[in-house]
Amino acid sequence: MKPSAEPRTRIVCFPHAGGAASFYRAWGPSLPDGVELLAVRYPGREDRLLEPPARTMEALVAPVVAECLPLLDRPLAFFGHSMGASVAFEAARRLQEAHGARITALFVSGRSGPGRESVPEQSYATAPDHELVRHLKELGGTETAALDHPDLLELVLPAVRADYRIVEEYRADPAGAVLDVPVVAYYGEADADADAGSVAAWAPVTRASFTARAFEGGHFYLTDQQAGLLRDLLSRLGVPAAD
Repeated sequence: MKPSAEPRTRIVCFPHAGGAASFYRAWGPSLPDGVELLAVRYPGREDRLLEPPARTMEALVAPVVAECLPLLDRPLAFFGHSMGASVAFEAARRLQEAHGARITALFVSGRSGPGRESVPEQSYATAPDHELVRHLKELGGTETAALDHPDLLELVLPAVRADYRIVEEYRADPAGAVLDVPVVAYYGEADADADAGSVAAWAPVTRASFTARAFEGGHFYLTDQQAGLLRDLLSRLGVPAAD
C-alpha cells in the first residue's frame, strides 16, 4: 500500500467482510513519510481471486500472524474495520499469547465489542444472490461495479458469503488473552450495528487504556471521514500528520 525503506512505524489494515486490501489504498497519500501502510489480502479476491476463501476465523488469523512476526522490528499497529476488527483483535491476541509479542495499538472500527456482536435477522451467508447484493449495496463499502455484472458476481460472491459465515459464527473466546496494548474503537454515529453501548464492550479486552470515538456517518463513515480518522489515529501513535 505505502512502502517505506526505513519506517518509524507500521500500520496493518484489515478489510471488512466482502472487502479487499485495495479499500485502504486511498490512505497512502495521506500518511507522512516514515509510516508504512500494509493491508491484509484475504484469499478469494483481487490478486488471490483463484484461491478458496477462508472458512473460519482461525484460517484468516494464522497466516496474518506468521506474516506479522518479521514486522515487529518496528512499532506495529493494527486497524480493522467491521469483520476486520475481529480479525485484527484475534491476531493481536495470538501474537501476545503464542509469541510474547505486542503491537503498539489496536484500532477497531465499526464493530461491536466481544459479546455484543449483532445477530442478523437472516443469514447473508446463505441468502439468495439478489438479497445479498441488495444488502451489500445498502451497506456500501463494496465495489458496486462488480455487483451490477452477473459474470463478476460469480467470482465475487463466494468470498463474500464465506466472510459472512465467519462473521455469523464467530464468537470471541472469553478465556483468551487480555491485551496489554491500548485499544481505540471508532464508529459511525448512525451505524445501526455498532452504537456507543456495544462499542464500549471492547474495553475489557485490554489491561491498557481504552478510548471510543464517534464520527459522523454510518457503517462506512471512514470513507467520508478519512482525514479526521487518520489525524486521530496518527496522533495516538505519536506521529505528526502529513502536511
